[in-house]
Amino acid sequence: MTEDTKASKDRAEQIVEDAGVEVEKGRGPSQAAQLVAIARKRYDLFMSEDGRPYGVKTDGANIALPLRGKAGLRSQLSRIYNDEHNGQVASQSALADAMTVLEGVAAAAEPRVPHMRVARHAASVVVDLGDADGRCVIIGPDGWERAARSPVLFRRSGAMKPLPAPVRDGDGLVRLQDLLNTDEEGFRLLVAWLVSAFIPDLPHPILTFRGEQGTGKSYSAKMVIGIIDPSGAPKRTAPRDIKSWATQAFNSWALCLDNVSIIPDWLSDALCRAVTGDGIVDRALYTDDDVVVLEFRRVLAMTTIDAGALAGDLAERLMTIELHTIPDHKRREENEMDAAYAEAHPSILASLFDLLAQVLRVLPEVQLTERPRMADFARILAAVDKVQGWTTTDSYRTSARDAVADVLDGEPFAQAVCQLVDQAGPEGVTLTASELLDRVPTPDKLPKKWPKDATRAGGQLKRLAPALRTIGIEVDDSKRGPKPKKQRLYTLTATAERRYETASPASPHGTDSPLTSENRGDADGGTLASPHPGGGTLGNGEGDAALFLASPRHATSDLHEQGGGDAGTAGDAEMHPLSNVANLGQNTGPCIQCRKPTVRYGAQGNPKCPDCREAA
Repeated sequence: MTEDTKASKDRAEQIVEDAGVEVEKGRGPSQAAQLVAIARKRYDLFMSEDGRPYGVKTDGANIALPLRGKAGLRSQLSRIYNDEHNGQVASQSALADAMTVLEGVAAAAEPRVPHMRVARHAASVVVDLGDADGRCVIIGPDGWERAARSPVLFRRSGAMKPLPAPVRDGDGLVRLQDLLNTDEEGFRLLVAWLVSAFIPDLPHPILTFRGEQGTGKSYSAKMVIGIIDPSGAPKRTAPRDIKSWATQAFNSWALCLDNVSIIPDWLSDALCRAVTGDGIVDRALYTDDDVVVLEFRRVLAMTTIDAGALAGDLAERLMTIELHTIPDHKRREENEMDAAYAEAHPSILASLFDLLAQVLRVLPEVQLTERPRMADFARILAAVDKVQGWTTTDSYRTSARDAVADVLDGEPFAQAVCQLVDQAGPEGVTLTASELLDRVPTPDKLPKKWPKDATRAGGQLKRLAPALRTIGIEVDDSKRGPKPKKQRLYTLTATAERRYETASPASPHGTDSPLTSENRGDADGGTLASPHPGGGTLGNGEGDAALFLASPRHATSDLHEQGGGDAGTAGDAEMHPLSNVANLGQNTGPCIQCRKPTVRYGAQGNPKCPDCREAA
């Protein structure tokens, strides 16, 4: 036996002895025993709560390594064995035997939770920078700091790239705004969303960049996702099945679906579940009947031209940012943009972490009087508004309402229901599902999604109910008809605000037209925009759309109070050129009866809100 061989054997025996592994006398430890001993000496082994075995270095970065896989513990043990045994290579059978033993060791340990990119730690948030040294940034109510070792256990994936260390170098938010082509309102909403993206324990709305071709949707999405969670593939095409989607989502904290035109029902449901927290059961590798659960809650983005192709339940989870067309003389080359973004990234992170620290400080004091669908996210927006003096909460509500209206444009049955309710007046309609199907305006050629019977009509109305409420149509299905059938009755009524909007003679659709993306106005059109809870606005931002709305039905007394005018003097758009809009909307104030915000139409306007006027 050579000296090197003897020394190698002695080292192997010592390693095995240190690890407490017994070896039969007269024989040296097997390769498998040596691999097990190396792993137990250098790594803490455990199972995650979803049943996956991991190992984490006892004296290194707080990074969990899966036992198997390309960058897992198996390959690390093979390398260490090679280094310590003068270039000898452990056999595949020895590695396989060692992994089986180590999985048993991990199963006996207390379960732990390895996090992806961001995690909570007491009152702070920890962000994994993703480098080989395991460095992180800890953001708390008193500020943020870089740390050499994370206090929280993280895991990595092959899709992740390192984040740059944040550096205070001027105002990073200003530098970010220079890289985007949205308006001030959209930019502030985006900043608030980015701040929330570093808070792991809440549902995040799906950031949706919308605009025509040439508005930079894909590049903006790539850049924004890269700020949070850099990846070699920040933009993904729509996955082909649920297993493919689960694999992508499990291995990234933030990801973007690019150029979405149509989303199948299964993917729409999967995206909704990924927003609120998802778990997908899959067969474990190398087994026939064992399973693992992929659990995740993710930060998602998408780019689209037409949001009307999306499902209604998904629309309620969107936060839309409109991008403007870039003139040719202002268009920049991608290499130039990449360089500017890479240079600005550290300062952008620093500014976002500064804002996040302030948000964490004021968040306990923030209470919402009204809670929208994404209430946790809305609370973050309210905290950002309190710190910055912005109005992102109102912008988000308007954005969510418009997104739902866009999606309902793609639902023929929903549009027919809207038309029926708008024609019914303030009392609304109460009918069975069968009567509803008979009374709604029916197209000559039934669309694919049109319900074929009363059961499907009732089910579809139930699914559309949250979206219909968003645009001002209340759906109540708590009543039953008379015996013996006791059929379920659906009561559909339009809110006073919606009736006030649809009563406008200025609308080309007439008094019976529902609120859709076509008649609510847009950034370029002259039609009416959806009014803000505090008063509508013209799509082009000039004046208040509420000025063009006629008095609601049954409001004759109000017309007399205004001096006996008719529809033309009460709000006909043709009688008020745009140059006079500013003068008409100057007198604003709360309702004199219920104190809700309202708008007085001109110097002699009625100081009551639509609800109080209608009640009178």
